[in-house]
Amino acid sequence: MTTAAAREHNVLADGLPDSPVELAELIDAATVKLADAKLGLMTDAAVQATVESLETTRRRLDGVDAAFYVEVSDRQVFLRTGNKKPRDFYGQHLRLGAAEARRREDVAAAIGRLSSMTGEKLPPRRELLAELVAAGQASGHHVREVERVMAAIPAAVAVEDVEQAEATLSAAAIELPPEDMGKLGQRILAHLDPDGSLTDDEDRQRQRGLTLGRQDTQGMSKLSGYLTPAARALLEVWLDNWAKPGMNNPDDENSIDGSAAELGAEDRDALANAAARDRRTPAQRNHDAFVTAAHWILGHGALGPPARLPAELVITIDEADLARRAGVATTATGTPVPVSELIDLAAEATPWLEVFAAGTRQVLDLYRGARIASKSQRLALFGRDRGCTRPMCPRPASQCQAHHATADWADGGNTNIGDLTLACGPDNRNVGTTPGQWETTPITHGPDAGRTGWRLTGSGGQYRTNPLHDPFRCHAARDRAARGADPDPPG
Repeated sequence: MTTAAAREHNVLADGLPDSPVELAELIDAATVKLADAKLGLMTDAAVQATVESLETTRRRLDGVDAAFYVEVSDRQVFLRTGNKKPRDFYGQHLRLGAAEARRREDVAAAIGRLSSMTGEKLPPRRELLAELVAAGQASGHHVREVERVMAAIPAAVAVEDVEQAEATLSAAAIELPPEDMGKLGQRILAHLDPDGSLTDDEDRQRQRGLTLGRQDTQGMSKLSGYLTPAARALLEVWLDNWAKPGMNNPDDENSIDGSAAELGAEDRDALANAAARDRRTPAQRNHDAFVTAAHWILGHGALGPPARLPAELVITIDEADLARRAGVATTATGTPVPVSELIDLAAEATPWLEVFAAGTRQVLDLYRGARIASKSQRLALFGRDRGCTRPMCPRPASQCQAHHATADWADGGNTNIGDLTLACGPDNRNVGTTPGQWETTPITHGPDAGRTGWRLTGSGGQYRTNPLHDPFRCHAARDRAARGADPDPPG
Protein backbone atom coordinates (compact mmCIF):
# COMPACT_ATOMS: atom_id res chain seq x y z
CA MET A 1 0.00 0.00 0.00
CA THR A 2 1.35 3.41 -0.94
CA THR A 3 1.87 6.17 1.62
CA ALA A 4 -1.02 8.16 0.14
CA ALA A 5 -3.33 5.15 0.27
CA ALA A 6 -2.33 4.42 3.87
CA ARG A 7 -3.02 8.05 4.79
CA GLU A 8 -6.46 7.79 3.15
CA HIS A 9 -7.20 4.56 5.08
CA ASN A 10 -6.32 6.30 8.35
CA VAL A 11 -8.66 9.20 7.52
CA LEU A 12 -11.51 6.77 6.78
CA ALA A 13 -10.80 4.76 9.94
CA ASP A 14 -11.02 7.89 12.10
CA GLY A 15 -14.71 8.23 11.24
CA LEU A 16 -15.62 4.62 12.01
CA PRO A 17 -17.23 3.36 15.24
CA ASP A 18 -15.10 1.64 17.89
CA SER A 19 -17.54 -1.15 18.66
CA PRO A 20 -16.56 -4.48 17.00
CA VAL A 21 -20.26 -5.33 16.62
CA GLU A 22 -20.97 -2.03 14.84
CA LEU A 23 -17.90 -2.46 12.66
CA ALA A 24 -19.01 -5.97 11.64
CA GLU A 25 -22.49 -4.65 10.83
CA LEU A 26 -20.93 -1.83 8.80
CA ILE A 27 -18.85 -4.30 6.78
CA ASP A 28 -21.99 -6.33 6.09
CA ALA A 29 -23.97 -3.24 5.06
CA ALA A 30 -21.17 -2.10 2.75
CA THR A 31 -21.03 -5.57 1.20
CA VAL A 32 -24.78 -5.55 0.55
CA LYS A 33 -24.55 -2.15 -1.11
CA LEU A 34 -21.53 -3.20 -3.15
CA ALA A 35 -23.44 -6.23 -4.41
CA ASP A 36 -26.09 -3.88 -5.85
CA ALA A 37 -23.59 -1.45 -7.41
CA LYS A 38 -23.76 -0.72 -11.15
CA LEU A 39 -20.53 -2.36 -12.25
CA GLY A 40 -21.12 -1.62 -15.93
CA LEU A 41 -20.42 2.08 -15.36
CA MET A 42 -16.94 1.46 -13.93
CA THR A 43 -13.71 1.93 -15.85
CA ASP A 44 -11.34 -1.01 -16.31
CA ALA A 45 -8.88 0.58 -13.92
CA ALA A 46 -11.61 0.99 -11.28
CA VAL A 47 -12.66 -2.67 -11.65
CA GLN A 48 -9.06 -3.78 -11.13
CA ALA A 49 -8.58 -1.50 -8.12
CA THR A 50 -11.82 -2.74 -6.54
CA VAL A 51 -10.96 -6.40 -7.02
CA GLU A 52 -7.49 -5.86 -5.53
CA SER A 53 -8.99 -3.96 -2.59
CA LEU A 54 -11.52 -6.72 -1.94
CA GLU A 55 -8.79 -9.37 -1.95
CA THR A 56 -6.75 -7.34 0.52
CA THR A 57 -9.82 -7.09 2.75
CA ARG A 58 -10.40 -10.85 2.56
CA ARG A 59 -6.84 -11.51 3.68
CA ARG A 60 -7.10 -9.03 6.54
CA LEU A 61 -10.33 -10.72 7.62
CA ASP A 62 -8.42 -14.00 8.04
CA GLY A 63 -6.46 -12.25 10.77
CA VAL A 64 -9.65 -10.88 12.31
CA ASP A 65 -11.18 -14.36 12.19
CA ALA A 66 -8.12 -15.74 14.02
CA ALA A 67 -8.53 -13.15 16.78
CA PHE A 68 -12.21 -13.96 17.21
CA TYR A 69 -11.52 -17.71 17.15
CA VAL A 70 -9.27 -17.20 20.17
CA GLU A 71 -12.03 -15.23 21.92
CA VAL A 72 -14.64 -17.89 21.15
CA SER A 73 -12.29 -20.51 22.58
CA ASP A 74 -11.06 -18.60 25.63
CA ARG A 75 -14.52 -17.40 26.67
CA GLN A 76 -16.16 -20.74 25.76
CA VAL A 77 -18.73 -18.89 23.67
CA PHE A 78 -19.37 -22.17 21.86
CA LEU A 79 -21.20 -23.49 24.96
CA ARG A 80 -23.92 -20.87 24.45
CA THR A 81 -24.96 -22.59 21.22
CA GLY A 82 -24.91 -26.14 22.60
CA ASN A 83 -21.53 -27.02 21.09
CA LYS A 84 -18.79 -28.77 23.03
CA LYS A 85 -15.77 -27.42 21.11
CA PRO A 86 -14.87 -24.24 19.19
CA ARG A 87 -14.41 -26.30 16.02
CA ASP A 88 -18.00 -27.58 16.29
CA PHE A 89 -19.25 -24.02 16.76
CA TYR A 90 -17.66 -22.99 13.47
CA GLY A 91 -18.34 -26.20 11.59
CA GLN A 92 -21.93 -26.82 12.69
CA HIS A 93 -23.43 -23.65 14.20
CA LEU A 94 -21.94 -21.39 11.50
CA ARG A 95 -22.34 -24.17 8.88
CA LEU A 96 -18.75 -23.89 7.63
CA GLY A 97 -18.18 -27.65 7.60
CA ALA A 98 -15.47 -29.69 9.29
CA ALA A 99 -12.69 -28.89 6.79
CA GLU A 100 -13.10 -25.10 6.95
CA ALA A 101 -13.53 -25.19 10.73
CA ARG A 102 -10.25 -27.09 11.01
CA ARG A 103 -8.58 -24.52 8.74
CA ARG A 104 -9.80 -21.66 10.96
CA GLU A 105 -8.48 -23.49 14.02
CA ASP A 106 -5.05 -24.04 12.44
CA VAL A 107 -4.79 -20.41 11.31
CA ALA A 108 -5.80 -19.13 14.75
CA ALA A 109 -3.18 -21.35 16.40
CA ALA A 110 -0.49 -19.95 14.09
CA ILE A 111 -1.25 -16.22 13.95
CA GLY A 112 -3.68 -15.66 16.81
CA ARG A 113 -2.65 -14.11 20.12
CA LEU A 114 -3.30 -17.03 22.45
CA SER A 115 -3.63 -16.60 26.20
CA SER A 116 -1.13 -17.78 28.79
CA MET A 117 -2.13 -19.62 31.97
CA THR A 118 -2.30 -16.23 33.72
CA GLY A 119 -4.57 -14.74 31.03
CA GLU A 120 -1.85 -12.65 29.39
CA LYS A 121 -2.00 -12.42 25.61
CA LEU A 122 1.04 -14.04 23.98
CA PRO A 123 2.62 -12.97 20.70
CA PRO A 124 1.58 -15.05 17.64
CA ARG A 125 3.61 -18.20 16.99
CA ARG A 126 4.22 -16.96 13.43
CA GLU A 127 4.67 -13.25 14.03
CA LEU A 128 5.87 -12.37 10.55
CA LEU A 129 2.97 -14.19 8.94
CA ALA A 130 0.54 -12.49 11.32
CA GLU A 131 1.88 -9.11 10.21
CA LEU A 132 1.51 -10.06 6.53
CA VAL A 133 -2.08 -11.20 7.03
CA ALA A 134 -2.91 -8.02 8.93
CA ALA A 135 -1.47 -6.02 6.02
CA GLY A 136 -3.52 -8.01 3.50
CA GLN A 137 -0.41 -9.44 1.83
CA ALA A 138 -0.98 -13.09 2.82
CA SER A 139 -4.08 -15.16 3.51
CA GLY A 140 -5.11 -17.86 5.93
CA HIS A 141 -4.49 -20.40 3.17
CA HIS A 142 -0.85 -19.25 3.02
CA VAL A 143 -0.65 -19.73 6.79
CA ARG A 144 -2.00 -23.27 6.52
CA GLU A 145 0.57 -24.20 3.87
CA VAL A 146 3.43 -22.74 5.90
CA GLU A 147 2.27 -24.74 8.92
CA ARG A 148 2.29 -27.96 6.90
CA VAL A 149 5.87 -27.42 5.85
CA MET A 150 7.02 -26.39 9.33
CA ALA A 151 5.39 -29.50 10.83
CA ALA A 152 7.48 -31.70 8.53
CA ILE A 153 10.85 -30.22 9.57
CA PRO A 154 12.77 -32.80 11.67
CA ALA A 155 13.14 -31.93 15.35
CA ALA A 156 16.94 -32.33 15.06
CA VAL A 157 17.29 -29.40 12.63
CA ALA A 158 19.15 -26.46 14.21
CA VAL A 159 16.94 -23.69 15.63
CA GLU A 160 18.49 -21.02 13.41
CA ASP A 161 17.76 -23.13 10.33
CA VAL A 162 14.15 -23.56 11.39
CA GLU A 163 13.82 -19.81 11.87
CA GLN A 164 15.37 -19.19 8.46
CA ALA A 165 12.93 -21.64 6.86
CA GLU A 166 10.00 -19.82 8.47
CA ALA A 167 11.30 -16.45 7.29
CA THR A 168 11.79 -17.76 3.74
CA LEU A 169 8.30 -19.21 3.60
CA SER A 170 6.74 -16.06 5.03
CA ALA A 171 8.51 -13.86 2.50
CA ALA A 172 7.42 -16.17 -0.31
CA ALA A 173 3.78 -15.83 0.78
CA ILE A 174 3.84 -12.27 -0.57
CA GLU A 175 4.62 -13.50 -4.09
CA LEU A 176 3.34 -17.09 -4.39
CA PRO A 177 -0.20 -18.52 -4.36
CA PRO A 178 -0.89 -21.03 -1.54
CA GLU A 179 -0.67 -24.12 -3.78
CA ASP A 180 2.91 -23.21 -4.78
CA MET A 181 4.03 -22.88 -1.17
CA GLY A 182 4.17 -26.67 -0.88
CA LYS A 183 6.65 -26.90 -3.77
CA LEU A 184 8.90 -24.35 -2.10
CA GLY A 185 8.51 -26.27 1.14
CA GLN A 186 9.74 -29.46 -0.51
CA ARG A 187 12.91 -27.69 -1.62
CA ILE A 188 13.46 -26.31 1.87
CA LEU A 189 12.97 -29.74 3.46
CA ALA A 190 15.35 -31.31 0.95
CA HIS A 191 17.94 -28.68 1.83
CA LEU A 192 17.53 -29.12 5.60
CA ASP A 193 17.62 -32.93 5.56
CA PRO A 194 18.87 -34.07 2.13
CA ASP A 195 19.48 -37.72 3.02
CA GLY A 196 16.83 -38.13 5.72
CA SER A 197 19.47 -38.70 8.39
CA LEU A 198 18.00 -36.08 10.75
CA THR A 199 14.54 -37.65 10.79
CA ASP A 200 13.99 -39.81 13.87
CA ASP A 201 11.19 -41.96 15.30
CA GLU A 202 9.60 -38.96 17.00
CA ASP A 203 9.29 -37.17 13.63
CA ARG A 204 7.84 -40.24 11.96
CA GLN A 205 5.30 -40.81 14.73
CA ARG A 206 4.29 -37.15 14.51
CA GLN A 207 3.62 -37.42 10.76
CA ARG A 208 1.92 -40.83 10.70
CA GLY A 209 -1.72 -40.97 9.66
CA LEU A 210 -4.27 -42.58 7.41
CA THR A 211 -7.20 -40.59 5.98
CA LEU A 212 -10.34 -41.95 4.35
CA GLY A 213 -11.56 -39.21 2.02
CA ARG A 214 -15.15 -38.25 1.29
CA GLN A 215 -17.18 -40.15 -1.26
CA ASP A 216 -17.28 -38.45 -4.66
CA THR A 217 -20.24 -38.31 -7.06
CA GLN A 218 -19.50 -41.88 -8.14
CA GLY A 219 -19.41 -43.15 -4.57
CA MET A 220 -15.65 -43.66 -4.72
CA SER A 221 -13.34 -42.70 -1.83
CA LYS A 222 -9.65 -41.84 -1.76
CA LEU A 223 -7.40 -43.41 0.87
CA SER A 224 -4.23 -41.44 1.66
CA GLY A 225 -1.70 -40.98 4.40
CA TYR A 226 1.77 -41.75 5.73
CA LEU A 227 2.88 -45.09 7.16
CA THR A 228 5.74 -45.54 9.58
CA PRO A 229 8.45 -47.97 8.39
CA ALA A 230 7.10 -50.63 10.75
CA ALA A 231 3.55 -50.18 9.49
CA ARG A 232 4.76 -50.40 5.89
CA ALA A 233 6.64 -53.62 6.63
CA LEU A 234 3.51 -55.19 8.12
CA LEU A 235 1.39 -54.02 5.19
CA GLU A 236 3.81 -55.42 2.65
CA VAL A 237 3.77 -58.86 4.30
CA TRP A 238 -0.03 -58.84 4.21
CA LEU A 239 -0.24 -57.68 0.57
CA ASP A 240 2.38 -60.20 -0.52
CA ASN A 241 0.01 -62.94 0.63
CA TRP A 242 -3.46 -61.52 -0.01
CA ALA A 243 -2.83 -59.46 -3.16
CA LYS A 244 -0.85 -61.97 -5.24
CA PRO A 245 -2.06 -62.45 -8.82
CA GLY A 246 -4.90 -64.95 -8.74
CA MET A 247 -5.74 -64.34 -5.06
CA ASN A 248 -9.06 -62.82 -3.89
CA ASN A 249 -10.23 -61.88 -7.39
CA PRO A 250 -13.94 -60.91 -7.39
CA ASP A 251 -14.03 -61.18 -11.20
CA ASP A 252 -13.01 -64.85 -11.19
CA GLU A 253 -15.39 -67.41 -9.71
CA ASN A 254 -12.47 -69.86 -9.45
CA SER A 255 -10.21 -67.38 -7.66
CA ILE A 256 -8.23 -68.52 -4.62
CA ASP A 257 -9.54 -66.75 -1.50
CA GLY A 258 -7.68 -65.97 1.70
CA SER A 259 -3.91 -65.91 2.19
CA ALA A 260 -1.36 -67.44 -0.16
CA ALA A 261 0.66 -68.50 2.89
CA GLU A 262 -2.11 -70.95 3.83
CA LEU A 263 -2.07 -72.79 0.49
CA GLY A 264 -0.76 -76.33 0.33
CA ALA A 265 1.27 -77.90 -2.43
CA GLU A 266 -1.92 -79.24 -4.06
CA ASP A 267 -3.20 -75.64 -4.48
CA ARG A 268 -0.18 -74.32 -6.37
CA ASP A 269 -1.43 -75.36 -9.81
CA ALA A 270 -4.84 -73.78 -9.14
CA LEU A 271 -3.15 -70.53 -8.06
CA ALA A 272 -0.94 -70.52 -11.17
CA ASN A 273 -4.02 -70.94 -13.39
CA ALA A 274 -5.89 -68.20 -11.51
CA ALA A 275 -2.86 -65.90 -11.85
CA ALA A 276 -2.77 -66.49 -15.61
CA ARG A 277 -6.40 -65.35 -15.82
CA ASP A 278 -5.85 -62.33 -13.56
CA ARG A 279 -5.99 -59.04 -15.52
CA ARG A 280 -6.10 -56.72 -12.51
CA THR A 281 -3.54 -53.99 -11.88
CA PRO A 282 -1.45 -54.16 -8.70
CA ALA A 283 -3.56 -51.34 -7.22
CA GLN A 284 -6.76 -53.25 -7.96
CA ARG A 285 -5.33 -56.41 -6.36
CA ASN A 286 -4.46 -54.40 -3.25
CA HIS A 287 -8.02 -53.07 -3.13
CA ASP A 288 -9.54 -56.54 -3.45
CA ALA A 289 -7.20 -57.89 -0.77
CA PHE A 290 -8.37 -55.12 1.55
CA VAL A 291 -12.04 -55.99 0.92
CA THR A 292 -11.43 -59.71 1.54
CA ALA A 293 -9.53 -58.94 4.77
CA ALA A 294 -12.38 -56.70 5.98
CA HIS A 295 -14.85 -59.53 5.37
CA TRP A 296 -12.54 -61.88 7.28
CA ILE A 297 -12.31 -59.52 10.24
CA LEU A 298 -16.09 -59.10 10.46
CA GLY A 299 -16.73 -62.82 9.91
CA HIS A 300 -14.33 -63.89 12.66
CA GLY A 301 -15.67 -61.50 15.30
CA ALA A 302 -12.40 -59.58 15.50
CA LEU A 303 -14.29 -56.44 16.56
CA GLY A 304 -15.60 -58.16 19.67
CA PRO A 305 -19.08 -59.32 20.69
CA PRO A 306 -21.68 -57.80 18.33
CA ALA A 307 -23.60 -55.95 21.05
CA ARG A 308 -23.13 -52.59 19.39
CA LEU A 309 -23.62 -51.44 15.81
CA PRO A 310 -19.92 -50.72 15.09
CA ALA A 311 -19.10 -54.41 15.50
CA GLU A 312 -21.20 -55.54 12.55
CA LEU A 313 -22.16 -54.53 9.03
CA VAL A 314 -25.62 -52.94 9.34
CA ILE A 315 -27.49 -51.62 6.31
CA THR A 316 -30.83 -49.85 5.90
CA ILE A 317 -32.82 -49.61 2.67
CA ASP A 318 -36.29 -48.68 1.46
CA GLU A 319 -38.28 -51.82 0.64
CA ALA A 320 -39.31 -50.38 -2.75
CA ASP A 321 -35.65 -49.91 -3.71
CA LEU A 322 -34.84 -53.45 -2.59
CA ALA A 323 -37.70 -54.85 -4.64
CA ARG A 324 -36.61 -53.13 -7.85
CA ARG A 325 -32.89 -53.73 -7.17
CA ALA A 326 -32.11 -50.01 -7.58
CA GLY A 327 -31.38 -46.99 -5.44
CA VAL A 328 -28.94 -46.54 -2.57
CA ALA A 329 -28.72 -48.18 0.87
CA THR A 330 -26.97 -46.67 3.90
CA THR A 331 -24.60 -48.31 6.39
CA ALA A 332 -24.40 -47.56 10.10
CA THR A 333 -21.19 -45.63 9.46
CA GLY A 334 -23.08 -43.30 7.09
CA THR A 335 -21.72 -44.67 3.81
CA PRO A 336 -24.10 -44.85 0.81
CA VAL A 337 -23.92 -48.22 -0.97
CA PRO A 338 -25.58 -48.87 -4.37
CA VAL A 339 -28.16 -51.64 -4.12
CA SER A 340 -26.29 -53.66 -6.73
CA GLU A 341 -23.26 -53.82 -4.41
CA LEU A 342 -25.50 -54.38 -1.38
CA ILE A 343 -26.69 -57.63 -2.95
CA ASP A 344 -23.07 -58.75 -3.39
CA LEU A 345 -22.33 -57.87 0.23
CA ALA A 346 -25.33 -59.85 1.44
CA ALA A 347 -24.19 -62.86 -0.58
CA GLU A 348 -20.78 -62.95 1.13
CA ALA A 349 -21.69 -61.94 4.66
CA THR A 350 -24.58 -61.88 7.08
CA PRO A 351 -25.25 -58.19 7.56
CA TRP A 352 -28.13 -56.79 9.56
CA LEU A 353 -30.49 -55.54 6.85
CA GLU A 354 -33.35 -53.30 7.99
CA VAL A 355 -36.20 -52.61 5.56
CA PHE A 356 -38.65 -49.67 5.73
CA ALA A 357 -42.06 -49.04 4.23
CA ALA A 358 -41.74 -46.91 1.08
CA GLY A 359 -41.71 -43.17 1.72
CA THR A 360 -41.82 -43.35 5.51
CA ARG A 361 -39.41 -43.59 8.42
CA GLN A 362 -41.63 -45.99 10.38
CA VAL A 363 -39.72 -49.03 11.69
CA LEU A 364 -41.19 -52.42 10.75
CA ASP A 365 -41.64 -55.01 13.53
CA LEU A 366 -38.95 -53.83 16.01
CA TYR A 367 -39.99 -53.01 19.56
CA ARG A 368 -38.82 -53.89 23.08
CA GLY A 369 -39.01 -51.96 26.31
CA ALA A 370 -36.12 -52.18 28.80
CA ARG A 371 -33.96 -49.91 30.88
CA ILE A 372 -31.03 -50.19 28.43
CA ALA A 373 -31.81 -50.24 24.72
CA SER A 374 -31.68 -53.73 23.27
CA LYS A 375 -29.82 -54.66 20.12
CA SER A 376 -33.11 -54.77 18.23
CA GLN A 377 -33.94 -51.26 19.41
CA ARG A 378 -30.50 -50.01 18.39
CA LEU A 379 -31.05 -51.46 14.95
CA ALA A 380 -34.42 -49.74 14.81
CA LEU A 381 -32.89 -46.42 15.88
CA PHE A 382 -30.22 -46.71 13.22
CA GLY A 383 -32.81 -47.30 10.54
CA ARG A 384 -35.03 -44.43 11.64
CA ASP A 385 -32.45 -41.80 12.60
CA ARG A 386 -29.36 -42.83 10.58
CA GLY A 387 -27.11 -40.80 12.90
CA CYS A 388 -27.04 -38.25 15.71
CA THR A 389 -30.33 -36.34 15.72
CA ARG A 390 -28.96 -33.11 17.19
CA PRO A 391 -29.28 -30.42 14.47
CA MET A 392 -26.18 -30.24 12.23
CA CYS A 393 -24.29 -33.06 13.99
CA PRO A 394 -22.68 -35.24 11.28
CA ARG A 395 -21.82 -38.31 13.40
CA PRO A 396 -23.22 -41.56 11.92
CA ALA A 397 -25.16 -44.19 13.83
CA SER A 398 -22.04 -46.26 14.56
CA GLN A 399 -20.74 -43.39 16.73
CA CYS A 400 -23.99 -42.84 18.63
CA GLN A 401 -25.72 -43.96 21.82
CA ALA A 402 -29.39 -44.59 22.58
CA HIS A 403 -30.74 -41.41 24.22
CA HIS A 404 -34.01 -41.09 26.14
CA ALA A 405 -35.56 -38.24 24.15
CA THR A 406 -38.82 -37.78 26.11
CA ALA A 407 -37.45 -37.98 29.65
CA ASP A 408 -34.29 -39.42 31.10
CA TRP A 409 -34.57 -42.84 32.74
CA ALA A 410 -33.77 -41.27 36.13
CA ASP A 411 -36.70 -38.88 35.64
CA GLY A 412 -39.21 -41.63 34.92
CA GLY A 413 -38.59 -41.98 31.19
CA ASN A 414 -39.43 -45.19 29.35
CA THR A 415 -37.06 -47.18 27.16
CA ASN A 416 -39.67 -47.57 24.42
CA ILE A 417 -38.68 -47.22 20.79
CA GLY A 418 -40.89 -44.13 20.42
CA ASP A 419 -39.10 -42.45 23.33
CA LEU A 420 -35.55 -43.23 22.20
CA THR A 421 -33.31 -41.52 19.69
CA LEU A 422 -29.69 -41.60 18.54
CA ALA A 423 -27.24 -39.07 19.97
CA CYS A 424 -23.45 -39.10 19.83
CA GLY A 425 -21.63 -39.27 23.16
CA PRO A 426 -20.87 -35.53 23.52
CA ASP A 427 -24.44 -34.50 22.59
CA ASN A 428 -26.03 -37.19 24.74
CA ARG A 429 -24.06 -35.91 27.74
CA ASN A 430 -24.97 -32.33 26.84
CA VAL A 431 -28.72 -32.82 27.31
CA GLY A 432 -29.76 -31.23 30.59
CA THR A 433 -31.33 -28.31 32.39
CA THR A 434 -28.36 -25.91 32.35
CA PRO A 435 -28.30 -22.99 29.85
CA GLY A 436 -26.09 -23.98 26.91
CA GLN A 437 -27.32 -27.57 27.08
CA TRP A 438 -30.09 -29.15 25.00
CA GLU A 439 -33.59 -30.45 25.61
CA THR A 440 -35.24 -33.02 23.34
CA THR A 441 -38.68 -34.31 22.49
CA PRO A 442 -40.19 -36.73 19.98
CA ILE A 443 -42.20 -34.99 17.23
CA THR A 444 -45.65 -36.52 17.35
CA HIS A 445 -47.41 -35.16 14.25
CA GLY A 446 -46.80 -34.00 10.70
CA PRO A 447 -44.37 -35.40 8.13
CA ASP A 448 -41.58 -35.43 10.75
CA ALA A 449 -43.57 -37.64 13.14
CA GLY A 450 -41.25 -40.13 14.78
CA ARG A 451 -38.23 -37.86 14.49
CA THR A 452 -36.58 -36.09 17.44
CA GLY A 453 -36.64 -32.33 17.98
CA TRP A 454 -33.85 -30.45 19.77
CA ARG A 455 -33.66 -26.90 21.16
CA LEU A 456 -31.38 -25.05 23.56
CA THR A 457 -32.46 -25.49 27.16
CA GLY A 458 -34.66 -22.65 28.39
CA SER A 459 -34.78 -20.93 25.00
CA GLY A 460 -38.47 -21.64 24.39
CA GLY A 461 -37.64 -21.79 20.70
CA GLN A 462 -38.91 -24.15 18.06
CA TYR A 463 -37.70 -27.74 18.15
CA ARG A 464 -35.45 -28.54 15.18
CA THR A 465 -34.50 -31.83 13.56
CA ASN A 466 -31.25 -32.85 11.88
CA PRO A 467 -31.46 -32.95 8.04
CA LEU A 468 -27.96 -34.35 7.50
CA HIS A 469 -28.74 -38.07 7.71
CA ASP A 470 -32.00 -38.16 5.74
CA PRO A 471 -31.70 -36.83 2.18
CA PHE A 472 -35.48 -36.89 1.75
CA ARG A 473 -36.30 -34.47 4.56
CA CYS A 474 -35.52 -31.24 2.70
CA HIS A 475 -37.49 -32.43 -0.32
CA ALA A 476 -40.48 -33.22 1.90
CA ALA A 477 -40.24 -29.77 3.52
CA ARG A 478 -40.31 -28.10 0.10
CA ASP A 479 -43.38 -30.13 -0.83
CA ARG A 480 -45.17 -29.01 2.32
CA ALA A 481 -44.24 -25.38 1.65
CA ALA A 482 -45.50 -25.65 -1.95
CA ARG A 483 -48.87 -26.87 -0.63
CA GLY A 484 -49.06 -23.93 1.76
CA ALA A 485 -48.42 -26.06 4.82
CA ASP A 486 -45.95 -25.33 7.60
CA PRO A 487 -42.55 -26.36 6.10
CA ASP A 488 -41.21 -27.42 9.50
CA PRO A 489 -44.00 -28.10 12.01
CA PRO A 490 -43.17 -27.72 15.71
CA GLY A 491 -42.78 -30.71 17.98
